[in-house]
Amino acid sequence: MALTSVTIAVPSSSSAVVLPRIFSLRSTTLPLRTLSFAGTHHPFLVLRNSKSIARVPSIRCSSSALTPQLKDTLDKVVTSNKVVLFMKGTKDFPQCGFSNTVVQILKSLNVPFETINILENEMLRQGLKEYSSWPTFPQLYIEGEFFGGCDITIEAYQNGQLQELLEKAMCT
Repeated sequence: MALTSVTIAVPSSSSAVVLPRIFSLRSTTLPLRTLSFAGTHHPFLVLRNSKSIARVPSIRCSSSALTPQLKDTLDKVVTSNKVVLFMKGTKDFPQCGFSNTVVQILKSLNVPFETINILENEMLRQGLKEYSSWPTFPQLYIEGEFFGGCDITIEAYQNGQLQELLEKAMCT
């Protein structure tokens, strides 16, 4: 039975510790920044004084965004729909080119699918990265299994594997 709409509720209070974007240490302001190196993000603190800029690794709390409640909800969503796309925006109004590409592929195959807008909830967005062990969006699930992101979907569409998998999924 496919759902016509999905609401994912995440408790407003969680065990995650949120570091302030700017905090003070010995009257020196340290803004939190993130650099990107070859597709990975490396957070660091920038210490500015009148003579130089020093980079100091930031403190990271090792709390999980994937709470047991969120995991249970995600399990229910991906198993109760044959095709689910977690994306930026909606199928009618994608807010990302990669998300739009996957939506157009699925529409071209005339496959019924549900979409979940990950921009509406930061806990969902971070928790889903842990749930799938995949750091980017969109994320496509077929028959309860993580299939991949945009690049994998394009490649599978071009070589016919996506059509085969979706045909099997629609027949079960």
